[in-house]
Amino acid sequence: MQSVHVSTHPLVAHHVCTLRNPATQPSEFRRVVRQLAALVAVEATAGLPTHRVRAPTPLGEAAGRMLADRIAIVPILRAGLGMADGLLELIPDAEVWHVGLYRDEATLQPKEYYNKLPKKLDASVAIVVDPMLATGGSAVRTCEILRSVGIPRLLFLALIASPQGVETLAQAIPDVAIYVAALDDGLNQAGSIVPGLGDAGDRQFGTVPAE
Repeated sequence: MQSVHVSTHPLVAHHVCTLRNPATQPSEFRRVVRQLAALVAVEATAGLPTHRVRAPTPLGEAAGRMLADRIAIVPILRAGLGMADGLLELIPDAEVWHVGLYRDEATLQPKEYYNKLPKKLDASVAIVVDPMLATGGSAVRTCEILRSVGIPRLLFLALIASPQGVETLAQAIPDVAIYVAALDDGLNQAGSIVPGLGDAGDRQFGTVPAE
């Protein structure tokens, strides 16, 4: 699919298998989520603009480049929190904005319950992170919120995506750049990605899925 960049890195493939394994415990699951998020973020941010600088060294100066844009990391609560930690290790100066959405299990539509965007928006690039891009509803709604406050450039990072979710996001926000660790077969009747890895939030935080 031309709308999505699927990582071909062998380390990404290796870590995805660890996440899929039902035997992977929450502490290990969280660690791998952070690692995968960082690996995918390296690929996703390769095209960010830079400006030239003269960087001081112990022996003089060196020609260098630094990021030209202020970056915001936007985890979709709650599952996106683990990915945000991975990105912050790479971009420690980034702002972190939180958007809370849950999916209505009857309609599969996103419901917003939390929005913590700053009053003054200094960032020109927002990296939205959510481990699962399933139906695409939460991804679209989050990107719409960011566009409504004037963020010009959006990147969306997921660990596992469905073709339906990618298509929904790409059609709603055509210029969003979508980067994923793996693109799976599709969705089941409940709107969950198959084969997927289960509920990413429950598996990160050790909570029992609701009946």
